[in-house]
Amino acid sequence: MAGSQASSLAQASPLPRRLLPDNHDVSQGRLSIGGCDVLELADNYGTPLFVYDEEHLRSRCREAAAAFGPGVAYAAKAFLCVAMARLVHSEGMGLDVATGGELHVALAAGVPADRLVLHGNNKSMGELREAVAAGVGRIVVDSFDELDRLDALNAETGARPRVLLRFTPGVEAHTHAYLVTGADDSKFGFTVSTGAAAAAMERARASASVEVVGIHSHIGSQVFEASSFAKAVAVIAEAAAPYEVDEISIGGGLGVPYVSGESAPTITEWGAAVSEACRSAGVTARVTAEPGRAIVAAAAVTLYTVGTIKTIEGVRTYAAVDGGMSDNPRPVLYGSGYEAFLPRAVDAPRDRIVTVVGKHCESGDTLVRDAMVPSDIAVGDILATPVTGAYGHSMGSNYNKALRPAVVFAAGGDARLVVRRETYDDLLACELPDA
Repeated sequence: MAGSQASSLAQASPLPRRLLPDNHDVSQGRLSIGGCDVLELADNYGTPLFVYDEEHLRSRCREAAAAFGPGVAYAAKAFLCVAMARLVHSEGMGLDVATGGELHVALAAGVPADRLVLHGNNKSMGELREAVAAGVGRIVVDSFDELDRLDALNAETGARPRVLLRFTPGVEAHTHAYLVTGADDSKFGFTVSTGAAAAAMERARASASVEVVGIHSHIGSQVFEASSFAKAVAVIAEAAAPYEVDEISIGGGLGVPYVSGESAPTITEWGAAVSEACRSAGVTARVTAEPGRAIVAAAAVTLYTVGTIKTIEGVRTYAAVDGGMSDNPRPVLYGSGYEAFLPRAVDAPRDRIVTVVGKHCESGDTLVRDAMVPSDIAVGDILATPVTGAYGHSMGSNYNKALRPAVVFAAGGDARLVVRRETYDDLLACELPDA
């Protein structure tokens, strides 16, 4: 059979169940997540709607804690709200926060400050001051300018926070160019190959302003090859050897499958590969990590309502939904691929090609190009995209003054609203009426 014919038949097949959250079920064609019928959730809460399998989230948190130990921190940038912060903490993980806003949400959720790690390549003096006042467990220092700010903060308050220095290992992760963070040409960290990392370590260790407890590294996001992390461990281990640090964090970045045919290591397999690389490199420090996408991505689906179907004969069929780049900008930013399906007919053959687009005033507002869907897709259908638990809600916007979607956690047959849908009045909340 020709390759193109085989590909078309594969695409026409039903959605691969492995792309759905762990605790899903299909009865008479209809999808349930966490024991909750998703079409009923769409009726009750409206669309667009993020639906998370709560037990899936908890399971991945427990897996990460088992793989990396008590120092493991959830990368909050992937998806953060008060309920998520509480869930992560309850399952034994800390939180990696990258801005004053993420720090504020984590503290509002009741997460103890000593379970927080503050990141950021350009932390302001205000953010550092807030973190030190709260008593965050670790600050990941990213630049010499930040060391200057911490010197000034020490002079102001006498505080001496515990820090990790972020080393840039010069490892090219196999991922999108915008997701690479460990190459020498990066805005992040102290570059090992140029000697900046050694200079930063010497300065920090001699400083009365900080207590150096370890080294941090991060090579990128959506990395599918565990060998990339092993290469980073080897570089970081060599760079760390003269200093006998207590901690080494290899960051996050583990990839997840988004479409049929993709595969990635599990969190357990990732942890085992890192542990083996550390043993081979003679690392004796505590080694930890900061998974984000791997915790949340596959835990959720996004529900949309199809509003318009436009067929241009011989060219393309567009299926326009009531969301778009405002709730999932990844396709626009990175060309990211997704699958699409109809929750009313999960196991139906997907034998029609459509391009799923949003409602924004942009020709590039595309969610899924050349999506395979059942041939009977119609206006009013609920259409879903799986593996949307990471970087949808967190990167969402009000472009065109769109209202950001609600978020629901489903477990044991119960659905709880954890983030309400915005209202038009929310769009005016920061406006000054007399301006």
